[in-house]
Amino acid sequence: MSAPEVGLAAHLLVCAALGIGLVAAASILRHRVAASRPAKHDTYECGESPIGPAWTPVPVGFYLVALVFVLFDAEAAFLFPWVLGLREAGTAAVWVMAAFVAVLFLGWVYALRKGDLDWTR
Repeated sequence: MSAPEVGLAAHLLVCAALGIGLVAAASILRHRVAASRPAKHDTYECGESPIGPAWTPVPVGFYLVALVFVLFDAEAAFLFPWVLGLREAGTAAVWVMAAFVAVLFLGWVYALRKGDLDWTR
């Protein structure tokens, strides 16, 4: 076997061992947690007795705004390397990035018109 094949085989062996080990550890810990005292599963709020259930439904608007934020934040991260390489890239890079920002803006307008950024929905 050549060196790349040995490295690949070692990588696959480590991944398989890690997967099997994590599943085995989870099954062992599951039995340990199930056998623990019920008081360990109570909600702890700085010594105060909790009011109401711990699991309350969260409005979908929070998830939509978070998703739109992550999407635009990740795409805006592409602007920083572009600015650093702008001098070497030339005028064509300016137009390509203008098109990229225009697509971002259209996505923002679409999310705004659809109502995904409206908290009262």
